[in-house]
Amino acid sequence: MRTHEHSGSAGRTALVTGASRGIGAAIATGLAKRGYDVVLNDIERQKNDLEGVAIDIRALGQRAEPLYADVSSKADVETMAQKALEAFGKIDVIVNNAGILIAGEVDGLPEETWDAVMDVNAKGAFMVIQALLPSMKKRGYGRIVNIASIGGKHGAPEQAHYSASKAAVMGFSRVLAQEVGPLGITVNCVCPGIILTDMGRVNLDDPLVRDAWKSKTAMARIGAPEDVVGPVAFFASDDAGFVTGQTLNVDGGIVFS
Repeated sequence: MRTHEHSGSAGRTALVTGASRGIGAAIATGLAKRGYDVVLNDIERQKNDLEGVAIDIRALGQRAEPLYADVSSKADVETMAQKALEAFGKIDVIVNNAGILIAGEVDGLPEETWDAVMDVNAKGAFMVIQALLPSMKKRGYGRIVNIASIGGKHGAPEQAHYSASKAAVMGFSRVLAQEVGPLGITVNCVCPGIILTDMGRVNLDDPLVRDAWKSKTAMARIGAPEDVVGPVAFFASDDAGFVTGQTLNVDGGIVFS
């Protein structure tokens, strides 16, 4: 039996990129709990983790379709979009969560590292949206939620390229919101702060660093992936039907603008 906390999301479908672990897995599962069927995306080497998330979602009584694609590859993304539409008939919500962080100071940063981070974090969001936008336009409905980062606003040493990629996502989202607003499609960004994930551990392995980050947040704690779910679900819902082109910090109180 299916239960829906929000009847408005019954029969809705979401695609979540980078859904095998961390924030992506939490968002995918959180949307399933709210009645969404979910297309789960990640790269092939995350297969075991992604299948695990699919099992969790099916246990909630929702459909889950794992699709493997590197979001920085146009061919991969187009195939994924086609399969997603074949599987579910429509995608109501896109959550661009796939992201990578390879730390390094600017003066020694290899060009390949800059390109890799830009390709996944910025170009990946663009290509997933571009592949699914025609189907959203045709239906006159869509919710696009791009996971940026407070790093795109402030950032930290050794993350200039990551900061640039997330700032790019925010700028892109603001303009896209203006282009697709008349068509019934909203575009918003969520900027997580310091969240305990495999990627976040780059910042958090050292207890002193962890304590320093805790002391920087108004709520005096590090975030959990689940802390990001509610804000994403809000932007995905009809409650946010008149909200577009916005950026919401979900950081326990680090960035106040």
